[in-house]
Amino acid sequence: MIALFKDIFTYHHHFNQKLIEEFRVHGGKLPQRSFPLFCHILNAHHIWNTRILKAAEKFGVNQEHRLDQCPEIDKTNYQTTIQILDTVNLDASIDYKTSKGQPFSNRVRDILFHAANHTTHHRGQIISDFRQAGIQPLVTDYIFYRRV
Repeated sequence: MIALFKDIFTYHHHFNQKLIEEFRVHGGKLPQRSFPLFCHILNAHHIWNTRILKAAEKFGVNQEHRLDQCPEIDKTNYQTTIQILDTVNLDASIDYKTSKGQPFSNRVRDILFHAANHTTHHRGQIISDFRQAGIQPLVTDYIFYRRV
């Protein structure tokens, strides 16, 4: 399971970095929600990592970043998740509070699956924004990534 999670998060990191490049090229032509939605992806990943590690959160869930900050934020998220996969028991239960202060407890593997799925969901929305703006989007399907 660890190898699968590493592969999934490597895939997300790969396409997040490519999407950042697409924002550099086409950002001004996209709907206003697109870049904040990408920042939300990065922020949520960061927040889930910090919950697992019981570390301080640096970002709010909807905090916007400068585009030039995004590559490093994504890289740090990725490296932190790999560290989690190398050091934390995936069956361990993590107690945390949501951004609204509600307490919950979930296994690390469920949190990581959620973080990966959350990224896929919102990146799909961004890809749709590219299409609506008349811009050919990246093909970010996992199977295409594996074919490379």
